[in-house]
Amino acid sequence: MNARNKKRILIFLLIPILTAVQFFTDDFLIKIIAAILLLTYISFIIFLRDSIRGIEHSTEDSLEPVEDESFSSKIRGDYDTDAGEEIKIISGNKNIEVISQFDAISSVKTPGKNFFKPPELKHAFHKIANEKLPPDINYDDHFGFILEKVLSVVKEAYIAHTALFFWYNKKKEKLTLEKFASSSGAEISQQKFEIEDDILSKIVLKEEPEILTEVSPNAESDVIRYYVKPQGIKSFVGVPLFYGDQLAGVLAIDSKMPDAFGIETIYSLGRFVRVISSIIALFDEKYAESQAESRLKSLLGVLSADRKFESETELYNAVENAVKGLTTWDIFTFVSYNIIEQKFRISRVTNNTSLKYAGEQLQVDLAGTIVGKSIVSGMPVKLDDTSQSELPRFSKSEDVTFDGSFLAIPLTYDNQNYGVLCFECLKKNVYNNSDVEFLRKAMKIFSYIVFSYSTQSMLKSLLTVDVETKFMNNKTFVKSLESELLKASKVEVPGALALLKIDDFLEEGSLFEGDPFPKVLKGISQLIREETSPSNIIGRLNTKVFGIFFFNQSSKDVFLWAEKLRIKIARKPIAVISKQTTFTVSIGIATTTNKTDVDEVVENAELALKKAIEKGGNTVKSI
Repeated sequence: MNARNKKRILIFLLIPILTAVQFFTDDFLIKIIAAILLLTYISFIIFLRDSIRGIEHSTEDSLEPVEDESFSSKIRGDYDTDAGEEIKIISGNKNIEVISQFDAISSVKTPGKNFFKPPELKHAFHKIANEKLPPDINYDDHFGFILEKVLSVVKEAYIAHTALFFWYNKKKEKLTLEKFASSSGAEISQQKFEIEDDILSKIVLKEEPEILTEVSPNAESDVIRYYVKPQGIKSFVGVPLFYGDQLAGVLAIDSKMPDAFGIETIYSLGRFVRVISSIIALFDEKYAESQAESRLKSLLGVLSADRKFESETELYNAVENAVKGLTTWDIFTFVSYNIIEQKFRISRVTNNTSLKYAGEQLQVDLAGTIVGKSIVSGMPVKLDDTSQSELPRFSKSEDVTFDGSFLAIPLTYDNQNYGVLCFECLKKNVYNNSDVEFLRKAMKIFSYIVFSYSTQSMLKSLLTVDVETKFMNNKTFVKSLESELLKASKVEVPGALALLKIDDFLEEGSLFEGDPFPKVLKGISQLIREETSPSNIIGRLNTKVFGIFFFNQSSKDVFLWAEKLRIKIARKPIAVISKQTTFTVSIGIATTTNKTDVDEVVENAELALKKAIEKGGNTVKSI
């Protein structure tokens, strides 16, 4: 019994002693004194007790700790300690924080009341739920983005170290890592995995799930091959993914904890596999519809083009714009056949990468090249991996160092090859047989377009007159002018060359529906023909410029003729559709007297024409 309890017993023993005095004495005075002492003693005890309770309550309100004598006595006296081994309790902060009644009630979830939500909860949730796709993303990257989010959910749901998805190529018997979510980061190997005897290969060979509950540290690198180096993996589970009744991929997760997965994990992973296969089906359907729509739009764009190609540049631009929606490519190359040189050259290269590629005007080697093989055979050539081919793409002198997928489609019409369209993608295994078959059929349209342009170009080179005006073409006019200058020089007669240009009429042209130029050209050509004689030679040098040579006439006489023609053209309205308006011309004149150099004469006439145009048009200038 401790000292405190002994004091309490002695204090309370006084009460029965004073009470017993009342019964064992007959002296009235002594009874009164004993009663007064008993009453005083009891009152004193009651007063002290209430005061102590008040002190304890005030102490609790002020959060001041009350020392328990029984506990402190055990520390101070009941247990002996060696020298220097006394126990001291040190409190650095006297203001102890406690949970108040309000906080305690508000932090407990009660029916009808919401628990405390952080202020950034809504913003953080919307950031995750409304995460935007990267810009300029294609269908493959779009699927990869969704798959990566699914793998992140799988990893967090099973508290796994890594979650991975592999594609399976049955033809090549290889597993290719598509996406992963891992705590190891860059420790994941990106190479393709051959089917061997590891755990992933067993899933492929048996086409059934596999689970490992304890992986030996010595066997980790042999059993789990997708890490660059051992990670301390203890558990593994993987399930096959089927698409179209064929094994298409493998979903796998691992953990650094032993026995982390069980049979129930396989069943729940089966639900995730079903979700991924449904996503694949949706993407396939969406991609097929989008690709078909894009291809149809491209072909209709070519077929609906209501214009003719005036130059090779226009032709190449039209073909390039058309093939943008036909298939996937990073680099497009148009190889055309030059009729004059009878050689195949690269006419257009569109490189959407920053990598070095073959340049334009490079001659294609027919022997020992991929494109040459397509030209000679007249058949498409498809390479899933250019690194596996020893042949260069276009020429043995080319300097192309990267690898990818390559597709060459020849442009053949009536057993004649007019060029090759080449598509190249940095990814491997991009083009399949259905793509080749579609492009082979679609190229018949492009083959006819190139055939028509080549035929027209060849026929134009044989013509001596302009088809639209029936005047001499540029080539024929220059030769005839050279002959006329020699004649005039020998007989010593004067001469002059006039260059006439139709002034621009963009403002007037906007008033009409369609192109008014053909009717304007026809009207002005008719006026030139009426104002010239058979002794003049007339040629159309380009779209809006005509050349007229005057034999045995001075430049002054030609100037008067030019002014007369200018006024006549400006005053005569030309009917275009339902409107009538006037058009003007500018004329430059250069003398040819005692001159035999055609280039010098043409240059002088062009200088005079330039001065007339600078005056605002509808002017005649002479040099």
